[in-house]
Amino acid sequence: MDLAAAIAIGHRVEVDFSGTVATAPHYFFGTRTRCEHEAFAVETSAGVIDVVDNVALAAPVPVRPGDTIQVRGELVRDSARNVVHWTHHDPSHRHTDGFIRFHGRTYA
Repeated sequence: MDLAAAIAIGHRVEVDFSGTVATAPHYFFGTRTRCEHEAFAVETSAGVIDVVDNVALAAPVPVRPGDTIQVRGELVRDSARNVVHWTHHDPSHRHTDGFIRFHGRTYA
């Protein structure tokens, strides 16, 4: 689905987009998953999207501000922010697999 249309819908939807990394990654432990995650902002044609990746399931992506990436995942609205998560495979096979592509490598 087109990213701008997905944002307008405002609920959970699978998206595939590219953009420019806007912030350096920071790391935190998920309150529900209790796994380490990396998060960074990506500037897209539809605005800024926060990308959150579970690095217990996929290797950290060595991005820096200014890098171009492609992302597939689930868009959710978290307060006033647009967040894309599920940017990795689902070991339980209950969710659509996502990924982050960077410099010809797929992190999933």
